Amino acid sequence: MQLTGKNINMRTVTLEDAEFIYLMRQNQNKTKYLSKVTGTVESQKEWIKNYKEKEKEQKEFYFVIESKSEEKLGLVRVYDFQDDSFCWGSWLIKEDAPKTTAIESALQIYEFGFYNLGFKKSHFDVRKGNNKVIAFHQRFGAKIIHENELDYFFNFEKSDYVKIKEKYKRYL
Repeated sequence: MQLTGKNINMRTVTLEDAEFIYLMRQNQNKTKYLSKVTGTVESQKEWIKNYKEKEKEQKEFYFVIESKSEEKLGLVRVYDFQDDSFCWGSWLIKEDAPKTTAIESALQIYEFGFYNLGFKKSHFDVRKGNNKVIAFHQRFGAKIIHENELDYFFNFEKSDYVKIKEKYKRYL
């Protein structure tokens, strides 16, 4: 599956992406606020095989974010489907990716979740201290609905997205 954007595309991961995923998940600067990954490239391949079963059942989607010239720029997952809500996360973007990659990938995720999958809202959590990502989501209009010692829990309604989409339409 591929989602097509203005400057980036997003496609579901394949076994050939195992090394890229592994290297991205080993980057200490980028994964400071994500769950730790152990193992090897081979264990990443096994994880992808298991994930592909969830993808077939349309329970989860894991995307590689790519430039139009197919340079791998990052990763993002859509998962934890609950009634009318989807979660997204494991969002990693390379340091040297174009500045618009984050906003374009977020817009594509919301387009996919709200319009392709038909959800009415999105829920996700962000680790406390991850201030750039917290501010990013708040600029979009996501609201903190709960917190615990480690995380802020956000909710973002499709109606909020419809409003903010106009502001960011140049990225679509």
